[in-house]
Amino acid sequence: MRDISSKNLTLRRARATAILKASKRAIGLLKKNQLPKRDPLPVAKVAAVQAAKQTSILIPYCHPLPIDFVDCTFTIGTSSVVVETEVKSIYKTGVEMEALSAASAAALTLYDMMKAVDASMEISGIRLLEKTGGKSDFPVSRRGKTRKAAVLVLSDSISKRRNSDASGRVMQRRLTEAGFRVVERKVVSDDSRVIERALIRYADSLALDLVVTTGGTGLGPRDVTPEATVRIISREAPGIGEALRSAGIRKTPFSMLSRGVSGIRGKTLIINLPGSTAGVNEALDVLLPVLHHAIEIMSGADHRRKKSE
Repeated sequence: MRDISSKNLTLRRARATAILKASKRAIGLLKKNQLPKRDPLPVAKVAAVQAAKQTSILIPYCHPLPIDFVDCTFTIGTSSVVVETEVKSIYKTGVEMEALSAASAAALTLYDMMKAVDASMEISGIRLLEKTGGKSDFPVSRRGKTRKAAVLVLSDSISKRRNSDASGRVMQRRLTEAGFRVVERKVVSDDSRVIERALIRYADSLALDLVVTTGGTGLGPRDVTPEATVRIISREAPGIGEALRSAGIRKTPFSMLSRGVSGIRGKTLIINLPGSTAGVNEALDVLLPVLHHAIEIMSGADHRRKKSE
């Protein structure tokens, strides 16, 4: 199975369809509720719900996931029944296979309950109609504009070259892969005044879109990054820190010890991340899907995300 442990919980939705082709006589008996096994539609709907919930058992590489909603509707024509299903889940992976399984099971149930009057029926057109949620909802770069960013590494030991800058390199690589142009990666000591000057330069002189710091967010006596950040920002963005700690604590209880803050200075978004490479990677898994949208909102764009984007 694919490792989805680093993915975020988002609302996933999928719609699928299947078509049962039958004789006009069979369809007529269905409409009049005169089939030998009586009305197959309620039974087929139950089958769709059951199939959606059991997809991971039927399809080997599908993950078990919590199903929040399943619906199944039928459109009866003169020689066919069109099945449409919809599945929703708040989870880390999509529900298109669940929707397809539901449509298939509903069509098979109709076939089973109608085969006594029509042995020539055919199931066709099983396909996905729509899927939303997850990575596809968060393009790497919106409106074709490249955002400028800086990585600020805060560490006494790294600034004195006693340790290597592993977390800064990881952060620069991942921001670049996400469509940002990292104009600078800089290492400074855990000194409040030095940190403040660097952040002010990035926001005021270079007018960057994003500054991400790594290190100095813990409970140690030299962990002063949050205090330095709070002093130079004009508005806080508390939801970012809350999301990072909430996601981190699901993997390690030590995440609750992070005091990282986030906020805005001018048109620059500043975010504090932990100093470890694992902490940086886990935080960026949460952040990257929303950073471009956050920066657009800061520049006055519409809060609503267009489906075509």
